[in-house]
Amino acid sequence: MASAEEYEHAPVPATARKSLLSVAAVWFGFPMNLGNAVFGGVIVYNLGLVQGLLAILAGNLVLFAYVGALSHYAGRTGKNFALQAADTFGTRGRIAAAGFLATVVIGWFSFQIGLTGSTLEDTLGWNPMWGAVVGCVIYTLLTVAGIRALAIVGMIATPLFVILAAVAIGYGTTHSSLGDAVTYQGAGSALGFGGAVAIVVAGFSDSGTMTADFTRWSKTGRSAVTATFFAFPLSNFLAYALGGVVVAIGGSADPAADGGGFLPLLTGHGPLLTAVAVLFVFVNLGSVASHCLYNGAVGWSALTPLRMRPLALGLGVLGLGFALAGVWGHFVEWLNLLGVFVPPIGAVLIADQVRRRGRAVSEVRAFRWNALGAWAAGAVVAALAHYLLPGSPDPLFGIAVAAAVYVLTDRRPRSVEPVPKAEPSVVPAP
Repeated sequence: MASAEEYEHAPVPATARKSLLSVAAVWFGFPMNLGNAVFGGVIVYNLGLVQGLLAILAGNLVLFAYVGALSHYAGRTGKNFALQAADTFGTRGRIAAAGFLATVVIGWFSFQIGLTGSTLEDTLGWNPMWGAVVGCVIYTLLTVAGIRALAIVGMIATPLFVILAAVAIGYGTTHSSLGDAVTYQGAGSALGFGGAVAIVVAGFSDSGTMTADFTRWSKTGRSAVTATFFAFPLSNFLAYALGGVVVAIGGSADPAADGGGFLPLLTGHGPLLTAVAVLFVFVNLGSVASHCLYNGAVGWSALTPLRMRPLALGLGVLGLGFALAGVWGHFVEWLNLLGVFVPPIGAVLIADQVRRRGRAVSEVRAFRWNALGAWAAGAVVAALAHYLLPGSPDPLFGIAVAAAVYVLTDRRPRSVEPVPKAEPSVVPAP
């Protein structure tokens, strides 16, 4: 498995493309994680169940449109995110966008390592440092195994999440009913509807923007969009919603801080369920961590002569260092950063691809300053919205402004070429 080619520096050829099920499993298992259950619980705690679910759905529909558009081009061309960024931002300009995102996702990898240690400490009394170290080793090895391993772990993590979340909700309804949950109005006031939508969008703005690293393996653009649908809204909405239900039934001891984290509801019911809960922590958080590390390793390998696997090992050690230093604990500030700076990158990519109508560029410059300027303009507006209009869906402002500025300033010559059709697979004669 580890010897398979990952195509860090070139488009994935048709002969190496994978089935819809395989690519969908990569994306489907990614959002189905404990972190999203936590965020879903925080949203419902502030908005109530019905209002919270509507905000979660709205955020996921934005993600589907955003990630789906980027995925379609990836499926047609086989290009990873860094190769796409070269078409839009320039061969050297892409370093700013691709390098930034490839670094940002290592922060999420670090967050999952730290969350592994703290979760095992809170539920089982384990030493958080050793829990983080063990988690880092497992997650890094998964990443080194490549895209096939991500698909396999996704197939395992998704049903395990749904089953254990249902069991946890079953234990949580001993003092409350699902009927009571529907009428839950929330008890917090720190988050409005727009802010909740912003959390959902920001939570996957980084890896969502880098979706091409996953969906370039699709056979067609349409297949890539279909694989994206399994993540947004399907899997991501379900993960948030289950966390919201945990809060609505009173299953969280501190919903303002812990949200819908349901793991404590699974402990104290015998050694078998406790052992399954421990396995679940590593499988679930490992699915997220390995995806993020894969994004980072593919991104930096595309920008350097290095290959993905050695970079994954080095970035894994770096992420562990960040986690042990406690950087992972600043996840609220991290989400704010992502919502401001990341979505405008994808907006510029989509605007450029729409204007080219999916055709390849015949001449790529070192820097495309209007694309970089549009990204900067979107980020500035999103930042102003975040600080001057608290509770607004600031990522949407950044997306709209970045796309508009790019379209108004684009002077790319119309000398574009059709995207070359991939070579068909050659089947030997019997």
